[in-house]
Amino acid sequence: MNGVGACILGCEGTALKPEERRFFQDADPFGFILFSRNIEEPTAVRRLADALRTAVGRNAPVLIDQEGGRVQRLRGPHWREWLPPLEQCEMLAPDKAAEAMALRYEIIGSELRALGIDTNCVPTADTATGRTHPVLLNRCYSRDPDRVAALARAVADGCLRGGVLPVVKHIPGHGRPGSDSHLELPETGATKEELSETDFKPFRALRDLPIGMTGHVVYGAIDPESPATQSSEAIGIVRGEIGFDGLLMTDDISMNALSGGVRERVRRSLDAGCDLVLHCNGKMSEMADAAEEAGTLSGASASRASRALNARPGSAPGTQRVEEAIREFESIMEGKPVPCPTA
Repeated sequence: MNGVGACILGCEGTALKPEERRFFQDADPFGFILFSRNIEEPTAVRRLADALRTAVGRNAPVLIDQEGGRVQRLRGPHWREWLPPLEQCEMLAPDKAAEAMALRYEIIGSELRALGIDTNCVPTADTATGRTHPVLLNRCYSRDPDRVAALARAVADGCLRGGVLPVVKHIPGHGRPGSDSHLELPETGATKEELSETDFKPFRALRDLPIGMTGHVVYGAIDPESPATQSSEAIGIVRGEIGFDGLLMTDDISMNALSGGVRERVRRSLDAGCDLVLHCNGKMSEMADAAEEAGTLSGASASRASRALNARPGSAPGTQRVEEAIREFESIMEGKPVPCPTA
């Protein structure tokens, strides 16, 4: 992966513009991410994914957030509408929850892979607390870190069975703050011991996953000045105490949790130890600054990127297996049907 851009970028609409194609050809980002603004009907989504890869001349990863609930970019009538993860997990019997979540994300993965999308930004391994902001709360799986770890592992396994790579988020844990990082910088005053015993615990259990996403959170006991994304001390814990040696990407650097211009945000994130920066809003001028400042993957970052891509499943499950997964999920749900697309 040496020489490939150390960034993941978005695009503006449902089809690639000529100027975007030329820019991506020159910038050669590691991969791309799709949002609701990029989604039309299935053929158009597949065409867009193909165009993005053609622009860089390789099988670049195409990412999406398809968690279910509020955060799912693919919606009806063409795709299944899923319950929020926490709501789904809490209605499942404890001894069946992991199996059900694996099946859920196997089904989701098969839908993604059919569109040319090969990476899903799940599992959300943040441990919910009494202070978790509502924008994150129902995206979590549990308030018990051991249960979070087990369910997040099941989600990751389901993704891989469904033909897509998982991205564990938000390392080293976003569950404590009571604010929304899309709008402002969250902070927590928890001690290192508290963080290690709860927040970090699921991520330690998932440290072997190929890709992780940072959290824009200030952990006062670790680094009172900078969010984890831009803190060498926090990234040191991710690599050390947590033991995650996979490809580490930032959460979206366009979010209001971060301060400064695009170039400053990129530089601080990479200097802290992130391998890649994620820029999501599709604005050409910002993407140009982000790509130029990010430069290219090299050294350990390039090796981690290669390992992550090598972990991509070679194929999606066939129609028969997907139908079996649906039946198995419905059985666990005691007859409640899997949501179905209506088109």
